[in-house]
Amino acid sequence: MAEHEHGREHEHVRVAVIGSGFGGLGAAVRLRREGITDFVVLERAGSVGGTWRDNSYPGCACDVPSHLYSFSFAPNPDWPRSFSGQEHIRAYLEHVTDVFGLRPHIRFDSEVKRMVWDSERLRWEIETSRGSLSADVVVAATGPLSEPKLPDVPGLDTFPGKVFHSARWDHDYELRGKRVAMVGTGASAIQIVPSIQPLVSRLTLFQRTPAWVLPRVDRPISGAERALHRALPFTTRMRRGLLWGIRELQVQAFTKHPGELGFVEQLAKHNMGRAIKDPDLRARLTPDYRIGCKRILLSSTYYPALAQPNVEVVASGLSEVRGSTVVGADGTEAEVDAIVFGTGFHVTDMPIAERVVGAEGRTLAETWAGGIQALRGASVTGFPNWMTIIGPNTGLGNSSMILMIESQLNYLADYLRQLDVLGGRVALEARPGAVRAWNHRVQERMKRTVWNTGGCTSWYMDESGRNTTIWPGTTTEFRRATRKVDLAEYAVLRASADGKKTAPQENAEVTA
Repeated sequence: MAEHEHGREHEHVRVAVIGSGFGGLGAAVRLRREGITDFVVLERAGSVGGTWRDNSYPGCACDVPSHLYSFSFAPNPDWPRSFSGQEHIRAYLEHVTDVFGLRPHIRFDSEVKRMVWDSERLRWEIETSRGSLSADVVVAATGPLSEPKLPDVPGLDTFPGKVFHSARWDHDYELRGKRVAMVGTGASAIQIVPSIQPLVSRLTLFQRTPAWVLPRVDRPISGAERALHRALPFTTRMRRGLLWGIRELQVQAFTKHPGELGFVEQLAKHNMGRAIKDPDLRARLTPDYRIGCKRILLSSTYYPALAQPNVEVVASGLSEVRGSTVVGADGTEAEVDAIVFGTGFHVTDMPIAERVVGAEGRTLAETWAGGIQALRGASVTGFPNWMTIIGPNTGLGNSSMILMIESQLNYLADYLRQLDVLGGRVALEARPGAVRAWNHRVQERMKRTVWNTGGCTSWYMDESGRNTTIWPGTTTEFRRATRKVDLAEYAVLRASADGKKTAPQENAEVTA
């Protein structure tokens, strides 16, 4: 919708969605299903896909089964494998974009530079790399795995060879025959290592903390299975439901009874022992924390790759670079031609927070300086009509994030319905007490979980040691908690006819 201000045309939309990964595309589909077509999706890149577009490293794949790692409203009967590769997931997201007619709403190459809340007009003013616009509601679906995190390594800037992060893979650089340092042993590294090990002349793996690794029971999905799913769609739903149910039953061990995970540890040790015969290497690869404290990784090829003669595991982090020599914290040195960082992302300090300016003139980063938190993982005090998808404490340690995204889309849909019911130019702002109460409940439940008690340091924790990433319950509990917006948890802001903001309404007046 175009408005005219000071003789020039200004674009205004009801909803602006930031990002076109699973969260952003899911929000766009949900808006259309709610009958809302006055929206845009602002995407900084030239195509959809989010993290599944950016992460294209060798071996990139999902560690959640295909039929569970897809939208319930867009089942795919033709997944080629039980665990899908990056190219299949990206193709699925392109398919969703086309099937639901989302392309007319997407603005590619439109990176959001700044968002400022206009307290008088009750709307967001948004500056992008391709111009400005305004929106009544902003849905931030930038995702926690969108900004690569590089460690500050002394001497790295003088390294004469090639350096890149796993999420910014340089496909033009030929690794064959090269000496490569892989930094990190997380979910990306355990897929990269077996993929490049046969190609490189020497692979030096810098491991700060070993991971628990279970076999990846992956297989092709047969043509007969796919034909059955196409002919009888309810079989796809049954398959998804079974995968979901198994993971729901596992949650208790992670959240309430971490001691029960001992049996899983034994399975992981057996998995290692089958491939790693060297007792010294086995000792270096054995974690000293409870399984599940860090994300359990799935691979049937990681350990066999580490046992190959051209691989060296350095059981310490990378501490220094001297020319083409990489130096571990334990003093180990290696000459390398390339350094690949699999060192994760800015999760608890999301960079977009620096670009969002709320009602009091403070950025979201300033508001979150003491730790990120949001009401039901979505709303933040001081930021009216701003919602985040995959916000604080919505992450999962054992299941599909698509389940959490769809729950948050339910909350978004009801949020917009509430604005319609209230009528006029109106905004909702999360009450400080409601945010504190929600966060207190979450953190109290977190105290007994394996993520807090398992004895590890993980990217789930912020600098103060608070777990601001994981949801300490089942996906069913989260869906119940986000089914409806409780207006008692929000202040209602209204604009008068002259565009001036009026005082927040009391909830008794709202619900009367």
